[in-house]
Formats: sequence, structure tokens, C-alpha cells
Amino acid sequence: MTTQNQSSTPNINFIKPDYLKKGDRVAIVAPAGTLQGRHKAIEKAESLLKEWELVPILGQHLFVQNNHFAGKDSERLSDFQWALDSAEIKAIWCARGGYGTTRIIDDLNFDRFKKAPKWIIGYSDITAIHNKLYGLGYESIHGMMPVNAEEDYESITPSLESLKASLFGDLSKYTIAVNSNNRIGKANGVLTGGNLTLLSAQLGSTTQLNTKGTILFIEETGEYKYHIDRMLQSLKRAGYFEECSGVIVGDLSKIKANPMAWGSSVEQLIIDALKEYKFPIAFGIPAGHELDNRALIFGRKIALNVTPNKTEIAFE
Repeated sequence: MTTQNQSSTPNINFIKPDYLKKGDRVAIVAPAGTLQGRHKAIEKAESLLKEWELVPILGQHLFVQNNHFAGKDSERLSDFQWALDSAEIKAIWCARGGYGTTRIIDDLNFDRFKKAPKWIIGYSDITAIHNKLYGLGYESIHGMMPVNAEEDYESITPSLESLKASLFGDLSKYTIAVNSNNRIGKANGVLTGGNLTLLSAQLGSTTQLNTKGTILFIEETGEYKYHIDRMLQSLKRAGYFEECSGVIVGDLSKIKANPMAWGSSVEQLIIDALKEYKFPIAFGIPAGHELDNRALIFGRKIALNVTPNKTEIAFE
């Protein structure tokens, strides 16, 4: 599949937090799901930060459990607000996703953050925070979380290396193998997006994205194909694809089998949903709910080049 080149970017210049340096403090907080039974993963994440010569600081309520959540809404909000406000904290690493961030996002105050921006890292449910930061005009990092740190080290090495590169200012480009579902073309725009379920959940709220001139990233896990189609149709109806410059499709993991067959692959589902648009589409990008979860800098201008032989994502 081939399309014309696209080239448009938002008028806003996104603010980039300072890259980390040795000795900086990184807060680990849990704005969503519970971390009961995940102490080992947090310990490994702390060790990882220390290997990078950073100083891990744990949120006060990190291991509190309130049914599904890592503490009451007020406790999770308190930890995240502390991390946002503290002048000593230079990055916030969200411990895990799950569900819960949307319950506190509107009560977070970003006034002190704006005076001293810091990197906020996470994926999945953390999409709500990425979308909030995008609306405010700040870069953030879609990348692996501490809960992933106890996985097989060799399997998560690309995730670790790309996260470190993004935090220390060394992330420049990804070159990805060709995918037969790709729509060929070039695009320039500001990278944004996240988990498809969370993107859909933000519609009609203050964290709904303005996608004009963007390259939209999407990923998903554990959904039926018809759920994915429904969410894409919702984004279409909200105008998400009308003025965006391109789409990057990350991992589509653990797709559920519906009793009534959908009739096509999930990749073809996406192609069909976006058939009226002319922008390039890159499939097979290793980012999302798999062990190889490459870091992406949201709010950063990128050049997307989808060729018959490879896909290149270059960060400005």
C-alpha cells in the first residue's frame, strides 16, 4: 500500500524536561493498580536505577492496597502530587498500569511541575497522564515500568536500553523491519497517543487529544477485534484522523477470540478502518504490552519514513 507524503506539525513547541544526570532522584509511584505481591519487581527497578547512578525514591503509599487499586484515590493522588511538586525529584516512573489513573487525573495540580518540568514515564493506563501532558505542551516518555523489571533480563534489554537513552538524551532513531501491512509514505509530526482503550476513554474530556499535525501511536492488549474496531470508529467520529500526518501501530497483544469470527486479521481491521485517509501507517513497532517495549517520546517532533524495505522513526 502506498500513499502521498504528509508534512504538517502543530503550532505549539513542546517543552522538554531536563535530561537526567548522575545523582538525580527518580520517584516510583503507583497511580493505578495494586502492587501487592510485586515487591521483587520494585526492588529490581530500584537496583536498575542505581546501576544508572540515579537515586530511587518510593512513594509513601506505593504498596498500599485498596481492593483493585494501589491505595485509595486520595493516597494515589497524594503520592503523585508529591512527586510532581518536589524540587528534588527529576523524573516520575509510574510503577504499573491497570486501571485508576483516570480517577485522579483531574485533581492533579501541575502548577509546580510547570516551573520545573520532569520526565513522566509509563504506558497503558498512564496514557491518561501522557494525554494531559500533551495538552499542557510537555514531552513525556511512553516506556516500560517498574512492574516489568522482574521479567527475563535478556527479553527486556531493548526496553531498558531505549528507556535509558530517552532519559539521558541519547535516543535518536529506530529502524524497524518491514511489515507487509504497512502503508508506504513519509510523514513529519509530533508524536502522541498511547493505549487505544485509554485514548477512547478520554473522548469528551479535558484530556481528549488535539491530533492536528500529529503522528498518532496506538497499541492494545487483551481486547476482542470488535472492541478495537469500535474504539477506532469512536476516534474517527471525534476527528482524530482527519488532520493527523501518520499512524504508528505498536503491539496488538493477546487478542481475544470471539465466538463469532470477525473475518480478518486485526491489522486488516485497522487498514479498513483508516482506508479513507492518505497518511502512512507503520505496523509492527515494538512498543506496548510486550517485553520488547521501546521507549517513545511523546510531544517530540519525529520523521516517519515507511519504505518497502523498512520503517524509520527519527526523533528531532
